[in-house]
Amino acid sequence: MKVLVVAKAPVAGQVKTRLGALVGDDVAADLAAAALLDTLDACREAGAAGHLSLAGDLSRAVRGGEIRAALDGWTTTPQVGDGFAERLVRAHVDAGAGLVVQVGMDTPQLTAAALHEVADAMAGHDAVLAPATDGGWWALARRDADVVRHLAPVPMSTDTTFVDTHAALERAGARVAQAPAMTDVDTVDDADLVAGLAPTTRFAEAWRAVRAVTTR
Repeated sequence: MKVLVVAKAPVAGQVKTRLGALVGDDVAADLAAAALLDTLDACREAGAAGHLSLAGDLSRAVRGGEIRAALDGWTTTPQVGDGFAERLVRAHVDAGAGLVVQVGMDTPQLTAAALHEVADAMAGHDAVLAPATDGGWWALARRDADVVRHLAPVPMSTDTTFVDTHAALERAGARVAQAPAMTDVDTVDDADLVAGLAPTTRFAEAWRAVRAVTTR
């Protein structure tokens, strides 16, 4: 199994902008960096080969040195394309053939067990899609990168992205399995929930520090 992480460099003002409007861009970038590091930890614990498809420059990122160290042994390629769907298709081409589980950087509660659960669901299927509670999806698994090209016209970051992605894969003739849902961190309520679900993560530690200030 290979894990493909599609992520943005956690640069202030360019990530977690909804949270940034409430807690400040620097704090939001630190939360994003913590979430990315937690994600990389889960991938390493899963024993998977790692491929990072990155938008942005880690040299400008919060915790950039720590992230680069966590990527030791990984392959990193830049994101290419006009929209997210197009960049996603290219990321899968870059990741190559074979069983690939793709995730983002917005689920710091991710575990090695959850990654293996998605991979195991590939048995008898061409793709696995795991829904996010906001209507999107948090994981996509496949063996053939070509199946992902059918997602190019799918609108991303909407409340029907999961349904639209599932339908696009099925129209392409793919047999699609579904894995358990997970919550992406986009809002304060999301952050409270995820930090409670995974209290020992870097993200939870960073979020508790935010809460300690904002609840005074």
